Amino acid sequence: MKWAARVLWWCGEAAVTFGVVVLLLVVHQLWWTNVQAQGSDRRAVAALERQWNAAPAGSAVSAASSAAPASSPSATRAAGTGNRQTSDVSSNSFVVNASWGMAYAIIRIPAIGVTAPIAEGTSKAAVLNFGYVGHYPQTAEPGQPGNFALAGHRNTHGEPFRYINRLRPGDEVVIETAHAVFTYVLDRMVPQTSPSDGTVIDPVPYSGVHPEDRLSGPGYYITLTTCTPEFTSEFRLVWWGYLRSADVRG
Repeated sequence: MKWAARVLWWCGEAAVTFGVVVLLLVVHQLWWTNVQAQGSDRRAVAALERQWNAAPAGSAVSAASSAAPASSPSATRAAGTGNRQTSDVSSNSFVVNASWGMAYAIIRIPAIGVTAPIAEGTSKAAVLNFGYVGHYPQTAEPGQPGNFALAGHRNTHGEPFRYINRLRPGDEVVIETAHAVFTYVLDRMVPQTSPSDGTVIDPVPYSGVHPEDRLSGPGYYITLTTCTPEFTSEFRLVWWGYLRSADVRG
C-alpha cells in the first residue's frame, strides 16, 4: 500500500508541475510575447520618427528613375460597382531602400488605434514576431502602382492586426515613409479565405477561392492580411483598399 500511495503522490506532483508549466507557456505566449513585441515596435517607430525629423528639409524625397503616370491613378472597386478615382496623388514615384527585416515605414490605422513599424519580408522569426507588419516581397512599395501588400499577427507577438475585422469600408490606412505620407482608403474585405489564396496580393487583387471578391483594373492598391479565426492560422482575413492621396515630406 505504501508504494501505491507513493506512486499516486508522484503522479499528483507530476500533474501539478505539468499544469504549472502549461500555464506559464500560455502566459508567455498570450501576454509576454505582446509585452516584448510592443516594446520593440514602439522603439522602432520612435527611431524612424527621430530619423525623419532630423533629416534636412527636402532631403527625404528622391524621384525614381522612371516617373509615374502624369495623371492621377485610378483605383476601381469590385466589378460592376463603379470606378473610384484617386485624388491629390503626387506624380512622383518614391525610392524605398528597404533592407530585409529592418523597419522602413510606419502604418497607422486610426479606426482601431494601430501604430506599427513596417519591415521587408513576412518571416515570423525575422519580422512578424517583433510586432512589425511585414511587406510581401515582390509586391509594390508604398505609393507605387500595383498592390502594396502587408501581413501582421492577429494574436500574440504584438498582434497589430488583431482588430482589423472591425474595420469598415472608408476607414483610412496611413503609411509613412522617409519620402512621403500615403493615405489609403479601405474598400472591400474578404472575411475568410485559404492561406494558399495567393492571388489576394496580385497587382490587381482577387480571390481565387471566392471569385466574386475582386478588384478590377490597374490601380494603386493596399492589401492587409492576417490569420482568422482568432488564435488559429486555419484561414486568412483580407482587406483591400486604394490610394487616395500622397503628401511629400519636406
